[in-house]
Amino acid sequence: MNRWFRAARGWGYQRALGVVVVAALLAFDLKGRPDSLPEARGVWAGRAPPDAPELTSPRFIVESSGLIPMPDHTPAAHASNLMPMPSQHPQALWAFWFAGTRESAPDVQVAASAFDRASQAWTPSRWVVNRESTGSKLGFAKRRLGNPVPWHDATGRVHLFVVATGLGGWAAGRVLHLQSKAPVASELLNEVEFEPLRVLPLAWGWNISHLVRAMPLRLADGGMVLPVYFELSSKYPVALRFDAQGAFRGMVRMSQGRKVLQPTLLMQSPTQWLALMRDSSGFGRVQVSQTQDAGRSWTDLPMLSLHNADNSLAGLSLSATQQVLVHNPQAVGRNELDLSVSADGLRWQEALTLVKGDAKSDEYSYPSVVWQDQHLWVSYTFKRQAIAWQRLVPKEIKEP
Repeated sequence: MNRWFRAARGWGYQRALGVVVVAALLAFDLKGRPDSLPEARGVWAGRAPPDAPELTSPRFIVESSGLIPMPDHTPAAHASNLMPMPSQHPQALWAFWFAGTRESAPDVQVAASAFDRASQAWTPSRWVVNRESTGSKLGFAKRRLGNPVPWHDATGRVHLFVVATGLGGWAAGRVLHLQSKAPVASELLNEVEFEPLRVLPLAWGWNISHLVRAMPLRLADGGMVLPVYFELSSKYPVALRFDAQGAFRGMVRMSQGRKVLQPTLLMQSPTQWLALMRDSSGFGRVQVSQTQDAGRSWTDLPMLSLHNADNSLAGLSLSATQQVLVHNPQAVGRNELDLSVSADGLRWQEALTLVKGDAKSDEYSYPSVVWQDQHLWVSYTFKRQAIAWQRLVPKEIKEP
């Protein structure tokens, strides 16, 4: 009897200690965490203003393509994102991805390359983020890095959001926020240095299990909305709000689904947006939610007819009635990548097969899509060995 009493009393002490620890962690997480979302209005990604002439055909032509240069002696690459640079900048695009001997290897770093306007070619790639330097500055160790997402703010600085993990794998990831040390109005990519600012305070407890993948939605006030997702057991998307200087202003859950992740954002109007999401529940279709108040609240909509075999996808709104989506179209596999177009973001039409390979051995996945210099640019993982790119032109521009 005394033994059971002592055990029960010990368990009580343990629970009390647990409550104290959790309370301390919650108090730590609340520090610097915004309370509410500010007002917002989105802006079009490419064909601004929104009443610009619409494309008369959904068809595109691949004007040029290839592989982005890889760092020397680096056999694996994954999860690229493209960032358009200002029109006066000597480089049209910057590309970021993670690379190393394999995914999750200790030597994985974030690599980058730029598309030079004068030479019309990609520059040699360089490393821009590694786990040793970021860990030493932030005060904790990281096992792996991945999924870099860039953003050019209103002050001319470039922000980089990267998944950083310790124990527990990708599901225990955190979002690391880095920033260029100086504005990049005329700086070339090989001159830019990034410094870590902090880990974004997104979750209670140990602040883990939020990851980033897709590009942000730009706002009229110079800020942006960054889509991220929670992935520990339950999977759901979250929208983060940042102001024009890159300060974190708030967050809101975008879906009540429990098996949806990696959202990509599409504008239907400045205040009405869609989140198209990867589904991991086995339906093999694209999941979707909608906001009509610029991200303050979200409502789940019926899943789309588009097949998607638990894969990442990338969307872009060129105007109110011109949306594009790069995605794996099969119910199973990642050996084909398509470009589809839509007038409302819900009903899609295939415009072009970008690449198709062997179902047993080839993978083309994790795309990014941007509009720059009157072209649609796409990047994607090429067989887990490199990052491929394509520059597309709408057919009526190429053939009037």
